[in-house]
Amino acid sequence: MTDSGAGDSVAIAPGEELPEGWVRARIGDLCDVNPRTFDEEPDDDDLISQVPMAFVEAESGRMDASTQVRFGDFKKKSLTRFQENDVLFAKITPCMENGKIAKAQDLVGGRALGSTEFHVLRSAGGVLPEYLMHYLLQRNVRRVAERHMSGAVGQRRVPRPYLADLEIPVPPLPEQHRIIVKLDEQLTHIEAGEAAARTALASSEILRDRITGQGACGSLDGAELFPAELEKVDADDGALPNLPRGWRWARLGEIAEVAGGVTKDSKKQSDPDYVEVPYLRVANVQRGHLVLDRIEKIRVPAVKADALRLVKGDVLLNEGGDRDKLGRGWIWEEQIEDCIHQNHVFRARVVNDVLDPLLLAWHANSFGKSWCDRNGKQTVNLASISLRKIKLLPVPVPPREVQAELVKVIQSHVEVAAAAHQLAQGALAQASELRGALLHAAFTGSLVPQDPADEPASVLLDRIRAQRLSAVKPVRKRVPRKTTPPGQEELPQ
Repeated sequence: MTDSGAGDSVAIAPGEELPEGWVRARIGDLCDVNPRTFDEEPDDDDLISQVPMAFVEAESGRMDASTQVRFGDFKKKSLTRFQENDVLFAKITPCMENGKIAKAQDLVGGRALGSTEFHVLRSAGGVLPEYLMHYLLQRNVRRVAERHMSGAVGQRRVPRPYLADLEIPVPPLPEQHRIIVKLDEQLTHIEAGEAAARTALASSEILRDRITGQGACGSLDGAELFPAELEKVDADDGALPNLPRGWRWARLGEIAEVAGGVTKDSKKQSDPDYVEVPYLRVANVQRGHLVLDRIEKIRVPAVKADALRLVKGDVLLNEGGDRDKLGRGWIWEEQIEDCIHQNHVFRARVVNDVLDPLLLAWHANSFGKSWCDRNGKQTVNLASISLRKIKLLPVPVPPREVQAELVKVIQSHVEVAAAAHQLAQGALAQASELRGALLHAAFTGSLVPQDPADEPASVLLDRIRAQRLSAVKPVRKRVPRKTTPPGQEELPQ
């Protein structure tokens, strides 16, 4: 299994010769897949770890297991049970999750309850948990797994049988130990570089947001600023920044036509009178840019398609999702013909050319971020802001004659931040390439030397297989209960 990305090759392709002493084996033969019990059941008063999906780091193979719960309070809940040294594999979108795969360690009492979205792999002794974890963390392993996901759209999962049948190359156990030692040593250096690159990336993003936020409010070039009034409404505006002379505050609904998008009606997707059009989802609308490499289509009435068709200059703002996604967005440039937007994305179309769409988008991504956070709503799994509320977003409006020059000044400053951002992204990409190459070397037998004295993996796996078979309890046949007709019971001797 290979991929076009450099360093993404999974391991030794089927049919290729394995290094001396290695063997291919199914994960289901190496591990118990999704065992439903602990090796030793805790008492109700025992403290154990609780690990939701958010507590598992992406790419690193680590988790936060510090949260303690009393086992008796949670044992009847539908949570995944796992224990020290189990390997967790996220069922959902493994690539988009950036590798929610980890080895369970430092668990309170050696046991934990976690997200139901975890597959649990418990080694039977033929594969080290660390070796299995690093193998699964390879980017292309996750890509291939994603192609085997099943279920309805929005609820697709990596199925258990796929994971159990996945064949991996297994070295002798001593060689697995040597591989892990070398991987840990090299990955420490790579992770230090990644951390530095992420810090630089975050700094460049903060700088960009500060530039665009201050620029959209006229405070970038040191101009004299004055308080500007805005009529109070049913919204928490917070402290409005001062503006240059001649500027004013307005509500978004005063300067733009703001519309919600289409709600997908699965029951009517086969209606012959409907037309099929591309549409934007929350995932397509990022803060300061659009991601258009994955566009879905929807069938809607023709009149709805006409009403929601995006035009150049429309500013797209997210209505829902995670709390940090509220109000984020960017400008539509007619990249896709006849494109519309879903109900979780608002469209703001500036009227009468009163404001450059760039100034609106920059302001929404800076000031609008905290404003939407204050004025949005939060349910258990979803944050949202209503159409009525988003129309109340305060927007600074400069005189029309200064807007073009203002946009040029802001863009010149943004280019500096963008250059730093690009350097940091390049460093992260290089680190990712190094990580991929290192993992590929580990699983093709070229990271550490082979030792002819090591017991071949096939011998060890045969012994484990025999032990597992002998440990299987025979199925006891049910013996029919003997019944005696009433009145003929056997009397005691």
